[in-house]
Amino acid sequence: MNNPKHSRPAQNAQGPYGQSIGHIGLRTDHGKPDRHRGGVVIALGANRLGNWGTPAQTIQHACDELRAAGLDLRSLSSLYVSSGVGPGRPQPFANAVVLADCHLSPWALLRLLKRLERRAGHRSAMPWGPRALDLDIIDYKGLVRNWRTKGGSAAALANRALVLPHARAHTRPFVMAPLAEAHPRWRHPALGRSGQALLRAVARVRAGRIMERLQPLH
Repeated sequence: MNNPKHSRPAQNAQGPYGQSIGHIGLRTDHGKPDRHRGGVVIALGANRLGNWGTPAQTIQHACDELRAAGLDLRSLSSLYVSSGVGPGRPQPFANAVVLADCHLSPWALLRLLKRLERRAGHRSAMPWGPRALDLDIIDYKGLVRNWRTKGGSAAALANRALVLPHARAHTRPFVMAPLAEAHPRWRHPALGRSGQALLRAVARVRAGRIMERLQPLH
């Protein structure tokens, strides 16, 4: 992902992030039937070439690996391109969210995600640094653990305890937009707010803003 031509996805052309289908905005399908109660919500992100290819290829391959591990992916968002977050000029990210049925415990699922991250390729040691793959548990069947109103207690975060729901997901456009697509009637287990309301709340956030929606995952 060090080639300058990869610094911004081409409009309506096949590139490292995938096939463009136009600007997404913040509209979602409010009328979609709620077939997705419960389940596990997982966010996927990538912004550099890795062992599984481009960011778009990596995210699709990660979905295949989740299926191979026994997860039933009930709903998948499109791929999105979001602005990088952090100091300097970070590369844009490819992002997606999936909703899955999962037989694993939260801790076993976390271990699986970390194994997949390592297999996918290099990950910078710097916060918000480039990575071949980033996988996060956003919601595990509505479980609330180590969570506080401000998004995870300082002690829990410092000790790398498993915080559920994800401590910062509700503040991130690159999570909330694909989540609203994959699970339109999702509600934050700790805050009690709908995903739609949280998406509107981050509409003006610049860091990690949605730049483009790409092709659906499968």
